[in-house]
Amino acid sequence: MNPADDRSFEQYSARIPADIDQPDKILHGLTARQLAILAGTAAACLWAFLTFGPLVPFPVLVAVLVPVVATGVVLAVARHDGMNLDRYTLAALRHLRASRERVTAPESVQPPPAWCRMRGRLPEPLRLPVRAVRQDGALELAEGGVGVIVRAGTLTFGLRTPGEQAGLVTMFGRWLNSLDARVQILVQARPVDLTGLADHITQHAPALPDPALEQAAYAHAAFLTDLGSAHDLLIRQVLIVITGHVPASAPASVLPWRPHERRRVARDSAAAVALRRATETVQSLAALAVPAEVLDSDGAIAVLAGSLSPGDPHPVDNSAPGDVISHRKEA
Repeated sequence: MNPADDRSFEQYSARIPADIDQPDKILHGLTARQLAILAGTAAACLWAFLTFGPLVPFPVLVAVLVPVVATGVVLAVARHDGMNLDRYTLAALRHLRASRERVTAPESVQPPPAWCRMRGRLPEPLRLPVRAVRQDGALELAEGGVGVIVRAGTLTFGLRTPGEQAGLVTMFGRWLNSLDARVQILVQARPVDLTGLADHITQHAPALPDPALEQAAYAHAAFLTDLGSAHDLLIRQVLIVITGHVPASAPASVLPWRPHERRRVARDSAAAVALRRATETVQSLAALAVPAEVLDSDGAIAVLAGSLSPGDPHPVDNSAPGDVISHRKEA
C-alpha cells in the first residue's frame, strides 16, 4: 500500500473505543461464562469416563465423548452475528417455542372453554417496546427506562474539501466519545411526494417580478411532477434515540410508603436527563452543520406510527391532561 494512502486513511479516521460492553477476560482470554461451559463439559466427560470406563470399551467411550467435548467447545468459543453461540441457541429455542401470533390484550389471552377444541397455540399479548409517550416527547420504555428521539439531517460529505472532511470526521468522533449512555442511530429510507412542492411553486409563480422567472417556475414545477410520477423517490431520515436509565432510588423528599409517587419522580428525573442529552446532541450536530431537532410528543408519535405501520394514516394525537374530550354525533 502506498504510504500516502496510509496518511490519508489516518486523516479521515477517528479512534473510538470498541467492545466497551465486552465481559472481562478471566483466564487465557476466556470469560467467566465460557469457563463455566468448558468446566461443565469437562466435568460431565470425566464423570462419564469414570462411570462407564470399566463397562464400555475405550474406543466406544471416546467416540461418544468426542462430540460432547466438541459441542461444549463450540458453544463456549464460537460466535454468530456478534453473539455467543450458547446465547444464540437459547434465543433460537425461545423463538421456536413462542407463538407466531400477537394480539392486543391488556393482561393475557384467555384460553377457550373446555367444550371448544382449538388447533394450534393461543396467541400471545402484543408487548411493544414503548409503553407511553410523555407530553415533553420522552418515551417511557417497557423495560423501565426512557428514550428521546432526535431527528437529524444529512450533509454532502463528498463535496467538502479534504480539510473540511477531516474536521467533520474528527468532530463526529469527539461526539461519539462523549456519549455516556446507550444511543441508537437509525437510518430510514422513506417515500417522498413532490406534489405539494410543485403546487407551491405553481401557486407563487405569478408573483415573480419577471415573466421569464415565471415561465422557469412553471417548467420546474412540471419537472417535479414528471419526476414524481416516473420514479419512486425516497428521502433519507436519520433518527437518534437517546436512552436514560430510571434510578432505583427516589429523592429523599418523597415518602417511602408512596411507591407510585417514587416511580413517577424517578421517571421524571430520567426523562430530564435524557432530554438534556438530546439537547447536547443537537448542539454537537449543529457544529457539524447537520440540522437536528428533538422531537416533541406529536413528532415522536408520528415517527413510531410510521415505523410500525409505514404508509398508513397516523393515529389521533394524544390529548393533554387538561383537555376536554367531546364527541359530536351527526344526525
